[in-house]
Amino acid sequence: MLYDTLYQAFQNVWSNKFRAILTMLGIVIGVTAVMVIAGLGSGMAAAMKDSFSSMGTNLLTVSIFGRGQRNASVEEILAIGQARPDLFSAVSPVVSLNGEVRAGAVKLRRTTVTGVSEEYLGLQSYRVAQGRGLIYADLLDRKMVCVIGDYLSRTAYGGNPLGQTIKVGPHAFTIVGVLAPKVTQTAYQEGSADDCICLPYTAALRLSRQTTAPAYTVVLADEGQAPAAKAFFEAELYRIFRSPSSYYVTSLSELLQTATRTIDMVVGVLTAIAGISLLVGGIGIMNIMMVTVSERTREIGVRKALGAREGLILWMFVVEAAATSALGGAVGILLGLLLSAGANLFLPSLLPGMALSIRPTFQSGASAFLISAGIGVLFGYLPARHAARLNPIQALRHD
Repeated sequence: MLYDTLYQAFQNVWSNKFRAILTMLGIVIGVTAVMVIAGLGSGMAAAMKDSFSSMGTNLLTVSIFGRGQRNASVEEILAIGQARPDLFSAVSPVVSLNGEVRAGAVKLRRTTVTGVSEEYLGLQSYRVAQGRGLIYADLLDRKMVCVIGDYLSRTAYGGNPLGQTIKVGPHAFTIVGVLAPKVTQTAYQEGSADDCICLPYTAALRLSRQTTAPAYTVVLADEGQAPAAKAFFEAELYRIFRSPSSYYVTSLSELLQTATRTIDMVVGVLTAIAGISLLVGGIGIMNIMMVTVSERTREIGVRKALGAREGLILWMFVVEAAATSALGGAVGILLGLLLSAGANLFLPSLLPGMALSIRPTFQSGASAFLISAGIGVLFGYLPARHAARLNPIQALRHD
């Protein structure tokens, strides 16, 4: 009976193709929008995770503001990390140095210049491709040396920068190492993670006339202990300053969770808005099914006169409504996949430097299909019930 009912339902849809297409249009648009929005949310979440992974979700970022004349020395902050080796594996001061970067005849304005410790490159997952990294002797003697990113090496020195000089403002540094590329080719440009200069933080402090580092990067021994590590660091800083406004500790893993929740909330709101078109499509299905019942009143009378029960008539029209809606859902899923694939071809050129893509998931497709079929059943039930309750004698007299 189910096979015969489905066959007849699709036969009725096929016999009124143009009307069926118009009926399914709202469902198609709604399912397509839901697929694309859900895929965009999935792509944004994946891009966010990749971005945070490249920075390291096992890191704490500590900013020191000080309190009046009281500030924390580098030794005091390093001692906090050394006090709990079960929570922290490394601590590096971070000192930004401002100034125009000049590498021969090339001038760069977006290059990141940072004073760091000898451990910083490792904790940021950088790898030295040429020469050497920073060593403790560089920090101890405040040497005017630096390690540069792959972008600077290729752009300004043709890939052979070792031993040459690069200027940051009026200060000249000798290049002792080159970092391996860290970003994708689409993000390989000025201002990217490969457009950087790392120099001893002691030299950066002297050149910027600062007495202590304003920020620190802390590597966690166990990412799962991030809340406990953050709480311990904040407690130690409070012990030094006696004021919570004198410092700020940020956990990248917590930031990732917050960003992911925000993305999920925005995607949920957009999906709900897109779902309005599914409601409109359902109303359209109800309207067309009422018209169908009116057109087939005499057929219903004949079926009931031959012994068809109300349940069979009800089932017949509900299945037809569900088939129409499910077919629209299938077309919407296919269209959503095609639009997502097409958009992914143009996103790299429209958003350079962002590894963003639309990633429709099987769960979103399956949910959209089931919801579209459910809408057909829900909005087709009322016309089907009306058809099932028709008086057979009056139905046979209907022209």
